[in-house]
Amino acid sequence: MKSLIVDKKFNNKKLSTFLFYSFPNLSINSFYKALRKKDLRINNVKVNSDVVLHTSDCISVYISDNALYHNFNLDIVYQDDNILLINKPSNIEVTGNNSLTSHIHLAYSSSNFKPMPCHRLDRNTTGMVLFAKNEESLNILLDKFKNREIEKHYLALVYGIPPKYYDKLEAYLFKDNKKSIVYISNRPKSGYKKIITSYTILQKNDNNSCLLDVQIETGRTHQIRAHLAYIGYPIIGDGKYGLNDINKKFGARTQRLCNYKIKFNFLTDSKHLNYLNGKEFAIDCNWTK
Repeated sequence: MKSLIVDKKFNNKKLSTFLFYSFPNLSINSFYKALRKKDLRINNVKVNSDVVLHTSDCISVYISDNALYHNFNLDIVYQDDNILLINKPSNIEVTGNNSLTSHIHLAYSSSNFKPMPCHRLDRNTTGMVLFAKNEESLNILLDKFKNREIEKHYLALVYGIPPKYYDKLEAYLFKDNKKSIVYISNRPKSGYKKIITSYTILQKNDNNSCLLDVQIETGRTHQIRAHLAYIGYPIIGDGKYGLNDINKKFGARTQRLCNYKIKFNFLTDSKHLNYLNGKEFAIDCNWTK
C-alpha cells in the first residue's frame, strides 16, 4: 500500500489526474481496474469513481508496484565512497513518490546511509544529478552548491538563433504555485525574485535552431525554460513555455534540456572531498545523437 497526501496544486482536481502525475507508469486500464476493485481509498473511505480531490486528502493506493513504477536501470555516470552521479531520464522527479531518489534508495537499501540528492532537476529535464553517499559529504556538497563552487552546465536546444554568441541575462521571476507556472519580468515587481541566466552558443543549425550551453547563478523553478522563452528562444519540446507548432515540427515530445556537465571548483577547504576539486564530468544527451 502507498499513502499519498494531496498537494494544494491538485485541489479540486480529479483522482486520476493526481495518480497519473504521481505514478507516470500507471495505465488507464490499471486505474479503472483499481476503481472497480475498490483498491483506492480517500481518507480511508473506498471509492469506485474518479472523484474530485481536496488539499490534504490522504490517498491510499492498493495497486502492485509493477503497475505503479517505472522499470529502468539506474544510469550511473560515476561513483565512489562519497558521491554518486546519476543520468536522470525524463518524466521522473528527483524526489517524492516514484522518484529517482526512491529508486536509488531501493538499489542501495543495504547501505547505512541511503544516497541523498544535492540538487534537483525539473521532472522532464534530463541529465546528471549529484547524490551524496554519507551525511558529511551531503553537508559539504550542499554548502558548495550554495556558494556556487560547483558548476552545472545545461545543454538546451532552442528555436531561433540569438544575435549574441554569449550573453548574461538578468530578469525577475514570479512563481504561481496554484497554476504551477512562473512568469518573467524585466523589472522588479512585488513577489518577483531576481534571476541570472548565462548562455553560450555551441552550434547553429540550418533549421533555425541552435544548441546553447546554459548556466544559472540563481536556481529558481523553471528558470532556464521560462527565461529563454521570455527572450524569444523557447526550448524545443517544452510543452509549458514553448511553442506547440514548433514542438510538433521537430517531433519533440519532451523538452530538449539536459544537465550535461558538472565541474567542481572548490574555493575553500572541502575536507575529505578535496580530491574532487578540478574534476569535471560530462555526458552525451540522447536527443543530440
